[in-house]
Amino acid sequence: MSKRMNPRAEQLRRALAQEAARIMSEQGIDDYGLAKRKAAERLGATDISVLPKNTEIEEALATHHRLFEGGTHSSVLTALRETALQAMRLLERFEPRLVGPVLSGTASAHSEITLHLFSEGAEPVALHLMDRGVPHHIGERRMRYEPDRLVNYPVVQFVAGDKEIDAVVFPVNGIRQSPSSPVDGRPMRRADIVELESLLKQEAPSDIY
Repeated sequence: MSKRMNPRAEQLRRALAQEAARIMSEQGIDDYGLAKRKAAERLGATDISVLPKNTEIEEALATHHRLFEGGTHSSVLTALRETALQAMRLLERFEPRLVGPVLSGTASAHSEITLHLFSEGAEPVALHLMDRGVPHHIGERRMRYEPDRLVNYPVVQFVAGDKEIDAVVFPVNGIRQSPSSPVDGRPMRRADIVELESLLKQEAPSDIY
């Protein structure tokens, strides 16, 4: 039987989740671990047993957006998703998928837009952008599949509108297995162009995409 946390520790755990959520929203941090460490430092928490789970921080982040940003957050999220759609249409030949906070709805105005692309390497993506006059940079991103399996993939970074796009390039067959979500460890949710268009229509029914 798991040991129940005492009320004082439970209260600190909630406070840490709320503070981590505030930091992520206001500082544009998408790294749950970093936000958690900053929150613990600010509140003077040294017992790791009271640190909140990433899922608890995500819930607190959604609450923070709802309570303190209201309609502003909805507008920011719609703008991010519209920019993501623009980038996905540009890269349509690589079967782009939107992932992360912009898809889940927890993104802030500072959040980057993350896409998953499927191609035999980063070169075809880079050439595609080069042919269209889009400046870009190629880096590397480490993705987790199981606790003990990390895989490095190329990431093509460029700007769409005024937002940075991180396009992680998976092999063509990588579309069948999504890496683990940093929030709950489950396979990462991915949305294609049609799904994103549907989300945008739900947010603004009178607009046509």
